Amino acid sequence: MRDPGDIYELTADAQNVPEGLHLVAGLTGFADAGGAVSQFAEYLLETLDHTVVATFDADVLLDYRARRPIIQFDQDHLTDYQPPALRVYQARDEIGQPFLLLTGFEPDFRWEQFTAAVLQLERRFKVASTTWVHAIPMPVPHTRPIGVTVSGNRSDLVESMSVWRPNTQVPANALHLVEYRLQEAGASVVGFVLLIPHYLADTEFPLAALAALDSTSASTGLIFPTDRVREKNREFVARIDEQVRDNPELGKLVGTLEERYDAYMEGSTLRSPLTDEAGELPSADEIAAELENFLATRRSRDDGSPA
Repeated sequence: MRDPGDIYELTADAQNVPEGLHLVAGLTGFADAGGAVSQFAEYLLETLDHTVVATFDADVLLDYRARRPIIQFDQDHLTDYQPPALRVYQARDEIGQPFLLLTGFEPDFRWEQFTAAVLQLERRFKVASTTWVHAIPMPVPHTRPIGVTVSGNRSDLVESMSVWRPNTQVPANALHLVEYRLQEAGASVVGFVLLIPHYLADTEFPLAALAALDSTSASTGLIFPTDRVREKNREFVARIDEQVRDNPELGKLVGTLEERYDAYMEGSTLRSPLTDEAGELPSADEIAAELENFLATRRSRDDGSPA
């Protein structure tokens, strides 16, 4: 394997990182239902004091043709270019507790080398535990708390928080591999999969960010300011509820999802809040059709045209 140290550079602030911090991670890429990870990372970087301690080499890890960066064009010339970034920060929570934050783009290439680099950094900083979050769309209602599937070797969190424990194959995230290698090494690691209402998967659902913050707090004891995101979520949900009232088909969908969710949480014989009475998941086409109808209705109302 290539030297893991070849794909990142430490900054001068790396020498000031105390030992034994929690590492929190979230990468954007293959799946980020409800904008959970992107909102989570942006919110932390906007609201908390932080410094960069390590920067990964985007030219090595990123496929620019698949995820093209944005450049600003002003009438007849280029004015700004923001290259994609994958960094480790040292941040402080609301009461001043330091922690490490790994966030940015999910690598397209060299997953084994990237994983080895993360583990190398964790050994350097003597990281106490690793917590990471990602989000997937599921047929669950927005009127109920966002559930999580918990992975890793924190049995206390699995027992207290994991509402759905499937035995299945899933497309991997780069941080899945990091978790797998940390488990092999006997290091403390936990992953939270947020189960986001499928009809809100392509929106920025504030409750998704709040669920990521709350899950991370439960794992690490870190305290995050959440008043702003809670207020944003109240406004967002009020708009969604209005759409549900005005759209009988969407209202029927949400009502059905609520019944399944409640039956499952009350110990029903249903295997999961995601399945119907026959134990079947809605098809991808059914989910896509409901989402398309919802977004079309929302666009019409935003434009001031009849729904």
